Amino acid sequence: MPQPFTSFVILAGMRTGSNFLEANLNALPGVVSHGEVFNPHFIGKQNVTELFGITLEAREANPRPLLRKLRTESPGLSGFRFFHDHDPRVLDILLADPACAKIILTRNPVDSYVSWQIARATGQWKLTDAKRLKTATARFDEGEFRDHLSAEQSFQRQILHGLQTSGQTAFVLDYEDLASVEVLNGLAAFLGVEGRLKAVDDTLKKQNPEALEDKLENPQDLAAAVARADLFALARSPVFEPRRPAAIPHVTAARDAPLLFFPVRSGPEGAVRDWLSSLGGLVEGFDNRTLRQWKRDHPGHRAFTVVRHPLLRAHVAFREKIVSGQLADQRRSLIRAWKANLPDPGRPFPDPAAEREAFLVFLNWCRLATSGQTGNRVDPNWASQSAILQGFAGFHPLDLVIREDCLPRSLAFLAAEIGVTAPPPPAADPAAQALATIWDESLETAAEAAYARDYTGFGFTRWRM
Repeated sequence: MPQPFTSFVILAGMRTGSNFLEANLNALPGVVSHGEVFNPHFIGKQNVTELFGITLEAREANPRPLLRKLRTESPGLSGFRFFHDHDPRVLDILLADPACAKIILTRNPVDSYVSWQIARATGQWKLTDAKRLKTATARFDEGEFRDHLSAEQSFQRQILHGLQTSGQTAFVLDYEDLASVEVLNGLAAFLGVEGRLKAVDDTLKKQNPEALEDKLENPQDLAAAVARADLFALARSPVFEPRRPAAIPHVTAARDAPLLFFPVRSGPEGAVRDWLSSLGGLVEGFDNRTLRQWKRDHPGHRAFTVVRHPLLRAHVAFREKIVSGQLADQRRSLIRAWKANLPDPGRPFPDPAAEREAFLVFLNWCRLATSGQTGNRVDPNWASQSAILQGFAGFHPLDLVIREDCLPRSLAFLAAEIGVTAPPPPAADPAAQALATIWDESLETAAEAAYARDYTGFGFTRWRM
């Protein structure tokens, strides 16, 4: 039976038992792990700066040749250990390669942090002779621990996303699993090698086996800090709104000034385009290639967008796209499935109360749509502005995000940035007056539910004229 993998990687962190795991893998016939091959400061082991004829400088210039040599010139199945602060270019390559076996090793982050602190204090990172054990107590630092935890959680999320999107699986171990020869032999089976361990390799000895509180100078600070720490990333809000492309064809540039406008649909798009046009006209119809060329041809350029209050923007989308009949399929869905009472396209509502009722149905529908709970696509006119700006950033981050209520002074600032005289600011948009005629608390509450990401992310308060 052919071997399923051509190499492997141990995805771990400092003080998780990765040295111990590596020693046991190296005890298997036909398996060799080369240490921290992509550590920024050495290759494989401390003070080693060359492997397979590749120097540290050559590896920094391009990590791929070392990866190739590790797989082709090392006998048997070869691999290495990789931590969150190793060469990030390599992680992308590894996660995309199904022929590279992924071994994920984790440990309770409090234990790994305390062990790291003790190792720093003693200078002893590995122990092979118990008589040489150096002991020390660590001081718990909440800020340092939070940084440690954040880095580990971010690393694990990146690994998980890479495996999910490529349809791969990994062999997952916890620190406590390393004491089990059965688990380690299960790992050997996963790797597809024939050799098995008769016993766990005991060359490396466990350091600091004492109870956690006995390892700390200030154990009383640990309990309070852990109570505040988000150990399980519970504060991480799931986002089910579809990711959006950068919508490059809608980008507009001033003809005679190095300004690029990335419009958010149902925002003050027309007013900003008119302002840009007064700077000598507009350039439109970009694609990715021509937009990059424009940026190269206009050094010192500024790219910007304008965000609008979520409630006002939703009302503009409702009137211009749904009530007008411009988006007929979505209009029919609101009427049939959501019982929205809408007038014939182009006809006004009989009174503000009728419009308010129908608009409230639309806002509730937007909440479900942006959460992935309807069968309708999320149109850019009512997608969250957070998702739209993330799409822009997929092409390149913007220089400035302007809030509509700051539009006159922000446009004047942009003009000053590029050294041109600012045209007169846009006139006030009548959309605000239209919303004011139907506004009440129920609309505000529904908008906050539909666009919580925008309210929180951009700091919007409740809408006022």
